[in-house]
Order: sequence, then structure tokens, then C-alpha cells
Amino acid sequence: MARFTRSLALAFATLPLAACSTIMPSERPVSVTGSITYRERMALPPTAQVEVTLADVSRMDAPSTTIAQQSFTADGRQVPFAFTLTVDQRRLDPRHSYAVSARITDASGKLMFITDTRNSVAFDGRPRIDLGTLVMVRTR
Repeated sequence: MARFTRSLALAFATLPLAACSTIMPSERPVSVTGSITYRERMALPPTAQVEVTLADVSRMDAPSTTIAQQSFTADGRQVPFAFTLTVDQRRLDPRHSYAVSARITDASGKLMFITDTRNSVAFDGRPRIDLGTLVMVRTR
């Protein structure tokens, strides 16, 4: 009887540890991929700056929080530009909303193109999420 009681006590003592291991997200990274483009028939200057951002956009009354970002200079290349944003799953909260945005500025920082729609990302356990092509609009 004492052996049974000890076994039962040990089982109940390790139960919270087992529960924690199933709740904690895995440590593997998640990649969000896609490309950005625009419809206008114009070339970018070689010094154009391209920026793609993954942000936590859950709170409507507060600024978004950047989770991952990729920035580079066009260096004479033209759209479409491929992007890959990598994030650790432990930084993601399944109750939050996430979105990708993109912008292109000239060398002086003046905005040329920007995404004007919400590009939501659903983190559902896949190691790679492809958003396809995000279309930007020209700013005036």
C-alpha cells in the first residue's frame, strides 16, 4: 500500500512538468516568405531602400511591435524582391495578430511605395509560411 501511495504521489508531482512541456512552443524558427512588387512601370533608383517588417498588430490603441525585419538597398535591381523573415516561435503568442508590411524609400528617406492592405500571417505550426506576392502602391 505504501508503494502504491508513493507512486501516486510521484505521478501527481511530475504532472505539472509534463503539462509545461506540451504548452511551451517548440524552439524551431518559423520563416515567413514572399515577394514584393508594384504595378507602376517605373524603375527604382539604385539607392532605393527596401524594408519588409513582420509586426504584432494585436493592440488597436498602441503602436505595433516589430518581430522581424529585413532591409536592403536595391543596388540597381528591380521588383519583384523576394523576402524571408525568420522568427523564433517562442516570441509568438497564439492569441495575437501578426502582419507583414513593406515600404520602399529613396536615398533621402522619402517614401516611394508602401503596402496599403493588411497582410495577415497565421502561425499554425508550419515551419514555413509563404505569403505570395504583396503589391505596394505608389505614394505622392
